[in-house]
Amino acid sequence: MARLHGDRATARLSRPGGPALTAYALLAAVVWTTGVILAGAVAYLLIFPINGLLRTTSDARPTALGVIRPVLVAGSRTAGVIAQLDASAADALLGPNRWQRRLADLTESRAGVVDAADAERRRIERDLHDGAQQRLVSLAMNLGLARAGLPDLPDEAKQVIVDAHEQAKEALAELRILVRGLHPAILDDRGLDAALSGIAARAPVPVRLRVDLPDRASPTVEAVAYFMVTEALANVAKHAEASRAEVEVRRHGDVLTVAVTDDGIGGADPSNGTGLTGLAHRVYSVDGTLSVSSPAGGPTVVSAELPCVS
Repeated sequence: MARLHGDRATARLSRPGGPALTAYALLAAVVWTTGVILAGAVAYLLIFPINGLLRTTSDARPTALGVIRPVLVAGSRTAGVIAQLDASAADALLGPNRWQRRLADLTESRAGVVDAADAERRRIERDLHDGAQQRLVSLAMNLGLARAGLPDLPDEAKQVIVDAHEQAKEALAELRILVRGLHPAILDDRGLDAALSGIAARAPVPVRLRVDLPDRASPTVEAVAYFMVTEALANVAKHAEASRAEVEVRRHGDVLTVAVTDDGIGGADPSNGTGLTGLAHRVYSVDGTLSVSSPAGGPTVVSAELPCVS
């Protein structure tokens, strides 16, 4: 509806624009033609004076300039007005072309899809946390009580309870990892700083974390930054042979900068399937930029700039 309304407004604007431009163009042509004719006539008379019209060359020069100058100034100003009107009419009639509008629509649609996907992950995380995870916790507790409080059971029955208890605890641990991978609740509750602190504490190598966020970003951008750090530290543990890593997150105006550095062997290449390709896709999903510096021998620096909308 908005686009249709804009097209109608443009159509109304264009109807008087055509005759007006035509009239100004004709006026400019007349003024310039008059100026050229006068200049030519005066030049001819200066070269070939005619008795009775121009007595002397010295008398003719100020007269000629006095006649021609206003005409040329008027022609120049008229041409300037026409140029301005023509540019305004072009902007009103043409506007963004079809491909520019299509690109804008696709960009907006992609942003909506990314936000919707992140919201759906948060919903699934809440459902699992409040539903299946709580039931598994209750089941593991009951099996633990049965394992400790029924000493007179036959050995085979005890073994069944022990196995069930251990499997329930393993399932609960796996579910917690799955829930955390979907969307950590702490990210919504306490923000990116607290969520990254948990990642750093669980990392297999010592991680120095520095976070400077005067204001929170949008939930989608925070999620991308969180999972970028998670995947980058996972790559450090799997491939870098590093003894330490550093994570730095800062916000500068409307840009959130995330950098993960390690002192490993270097040589990280996105084409080798080291997880950097998936990381890049996450960053690009919010129109961010990703850069990787990983010379042989290290250090490796993976950094991203994310548009930060509060």
